[in-house]
Amino acid sequence: MKDHDLILSDLAREAEMNPGTMSSIINGNRTLSVDQLDRITQAMGYPVGYYYERYVSEYLAEANPNWRRMSPFIHNCAKLNKLDCIHDVVNLLMDKLGYSESLFELAEELFREGLYEAATILYENVAMSEKKQYSERLAICQYRLFQTRQGDNQEKNYEAAVQFEIYVDRLDEIEQLDALKDLANTYRSLRKWDKVELFAKALGDKAKIQYNMEQQRHPSKKENAKKPSFPLFAYWAFSHLLRDEVCEAHKDYEKALQHTYTYGDLSWVKETDEITMEWKRRYKEWAEANAYVNKLHAGEIGVLNDYVAFFSSRKEETLPGLDNVIEAANRFNLNVDHILNKFQTGILAMRDKHEGVGVYNKQFIIERYVHFIFELAVYYFNKNNFADGFTFLLSCLEKSTLVNNKSYIIKCVKLYESYLEYASFETKAAYRNLINKVDEDGA
Repeated sequence: MKDHDLILSDLAREAEMNPGTMSSIINGNRTLSVDQLDRITQAMGYPVGYYYERYVSEYLAEANPNWRRMSPFIHNCAKLNKLDCIHDVVNLLMDKLGYSESLFELAEELFREGLYEAATILYENVAMSEKKQYSERLAICQYRLFQTRQGDNQEKNYEAAVQFEIYVDRLDEIEQLDALKDLANTYRSLRKWDKVELFAKALGDKAKIQYNMEQQRHPSKKENAKKPSFPLFAYWAFSHLLRDEVCEAHKDYEKALQHTYTYGDLSWVKETDEITMEWKRRYKEWAEANAYVNKLHAGEIGVLNDYVAFFSSRKEETLPGLDNVIEAANRFNLNVDHILNKFQTGILAMRDKHEGVGVYNKQFIIERYVHFIFELAVYYFNKNNFADGFTFLLSCLEKSTLVNNKSYIIKCVKLYESYLEYASFETKAAYRNLINKVDEDGA
């Protein structure tokens, strides 16, 4: 006020506040809310949040915790990504008893808004305060932490899954369906097939029980029952789709086909609403795709053209489709240059775009892409096309390093050493740079 020659009413007007309220704040007779702090900060020409660190240390740390002031402050910090301030406030609150439930509810609110980093701080602290209790709240915290920790680093994805899986049974029966689905998907992207089988079977069993209970439930009670994210039969069908993939990975194509035909026939589902019909259509389509895949991997090369025609018109199936084709080409020594040429533009576009597509999450897409370009490198080496072979091998090594996939890093090193004599000076230099990067990252 002195610097800008303002009287109290001028500052109040700039901050869009009542002069009496402003007077009480300045004279220390009124507590300062975060909304009032934001208004005054902007009136002074500073961005919102400019004084948040001082607000914590000079005001909140000295006052008795007041949730009505703390809650909006944490929310604002979340939106401004002021995570250190959230840490400080939560530490103040966790020293006091009785704030665990409030922090949990706020964490759920932040999670729904997509403010995952801030929500994670709250979940971690609530989980820490309840770690000795066999509570559903603790299980939900661990589930949310598992969800927020899923990213590009596959080692960390694995660690998060292992940490969470012991809490699944503590969730309520409906929440367990999504949790089992998410766990199975993570292990699927890591090709941990024994884990996929374990959680897929549990998912199928629980979904079947819930579906039968839903059918027997009185119509008046169905409205109040907790609803899952997807129709109950879709979880059951997904468990068989996962087990289809497990059998395929173990080269048991006959058993894989049995699972394919199981989830492809959903004629027993009684509902006829729009959502149900859409899911039935999807599973019928996936069953058709995976029937092609299992027959192809089993050596029925005659289905190749039909399979390519199938995934050519379905964007989300292009990467899995090409991956299956190139894997079969390497196994049975097929020439699929004409197929690769057809999708040349799409293959190049895949290099930098790895977002989730349709039902495939980002982790699945990344892993499938890494597997695909490794198989492409093998394909070109088998054809003595060393230039393209090394191009895709180095691309695979680079991507594997970025996502910390040690299994593929080792595969790439072994493949490189097998064809080292054919590597150009430039290729050797590029390889050394990537290996140095692997060492730096500690992979």
